[in-house]
Amino acid sequence: MKKPIAVRSLYGHVMHELGQRIVSGKVKPGEILPREETLAESLQVSRTALREALKVLSAKGLIESRTGVGARVLEERYWNQLDADVLAWRCASMPTDDFVDKLVEMREIIEPAAAAAAARRRTAPQLAAIEEAYNAMDAAQTLDEWSHADLLFHDAVLHATGNELMQSLFSVIETALGTFFTLSARNAGNFKYSLPYHQKVLEAIRRKQPEVARKTMQSMIVDSHTNLQRSRSTRSRKKASA
Repeated sequence: MKKPIAVRSLYGHVMHELGQRIVSGKVKPGEILPREETLAESLQVSRTALREALKVLSAKGLIESRTGVGARVLEERYWNQLDADVLAWRCASMPTDDFVDKLVEMREIIEPAAAAAAARRRTAPQLAAIEEAYNAMDAAQTLDEWSHADLLFHDAVLHATGNELMQSLFSVIETALGTFFTLSARNAGNFKYSLPYHQKVLEAIRRKQPEVARKTMQSMIVDSHTNLQRSRSTRSRKKASA
C-alpha cells in the first residue's frame, strides 16, 4: 500500500506547476486563476494544498488574492526576480534573449569587482578552492562536467572576496548562472574555449593583481556574450533562409 503524499510536498508540486505556467507566459499578467474548486480539481490536489501553494506564489510577487475576485496574476515588475524559484522557472522555460542580456549586464557589474576583491583578500585555502575548480574544468570530458566546474569556479571567486553579501547573492543567482554557462559552452565550437580566461583570472588572484583579475573577468564575460550573440544571429539567418 502506497503512503499518502504529504500536503507539503503536494503544495510544493502545485506551486512549481503554477509558477512555471506564470513565468513562462502560459498564464498572462492580469488573468484571474480559475476558482479554487476548479483549479484544485484540475491539478488533482486538495484545496488546502492549493491554498498553501497560492500563499507562496503571492509572497514571491507572482499573484495577488482578493476576496470575491480570486487570485490574479501580477505584472512582471512585481515579481521577486532574484527568488531562486522564479529564476529556475525562467531558466526552465529557456531564457529569452532579453533575459540573457540582463543576466550578462548583472555579471558585468558584479563579477569583475569580485575578481579584483578576491585578488586583494584571498586566503590560501580560498585560492586552493579556485584552483581546484579550474582543474576540474580542465579535466572535464562532457558539457555537464564543464558547466558544473565552471559554476564552482565563479562561486569560489566570490567566496574569496570575503564579502558574505556577495556570497549570498551567488547562491540566489546560481540557477541562472548555471544555465548561462551551459548555453554559452553549448554554442561554442569547443566548450572549453574560455579555459584560458579562467586560467588568467586564477593567476591574477594567485599573484594578487586586482586590476588584471578585473579586466580579465570583464573580457571573459564580454567574450561569452559575444559568442551567444553570434550563435543567435546564425540561428536567425538559418530561419530566414528556410
